[in-house]
Amino acid sequence: MWELTKQFRFEAAHTLKGTTFGEASEEIHGHSFRAEVTVRGTPDPATGMVIDLGLLQRAIEEVRLTLDHKFLNKIEALGTPTLENLSRFVWERLAHVGKLSRVSIHRDSCYESCTYYGPQT
Repeated sequence: MWELTKQFRFEAAHTLKGTTFGEASEEIHGHSFRAEVTVRGTPDPATGMVIDLGLLQRAIEEVRLTLDHKFLNKIEALGTPTLENLSRFVWERLAHVGKLSRVSIHRDSCYESCTYYGPQT
């Protein structure tokens, strides 16, 4: 079994109400995010690949454009723009690619990350 991980970055702003950070969190503020998308499987005997990285890259680029330089609170399908919801949101938009194992969202400047494992098929 192999796991293959591809990363992408995006910049976005949000507000979060009701946290212990108080006003600092409630004001519009931005972060640099790094996402890791991991697929898991056995390489296809014909191609030698778990997944065609070109197909994965195209799907990732669509998600990145949805999030990059956006106000996350306005993305209805995301819900409250937490790390938890971001990781689930990315998973749901990449599920059609297949073989997803996990999606992690990092805010490296805050030393925070969240990993979503989603429904395993």
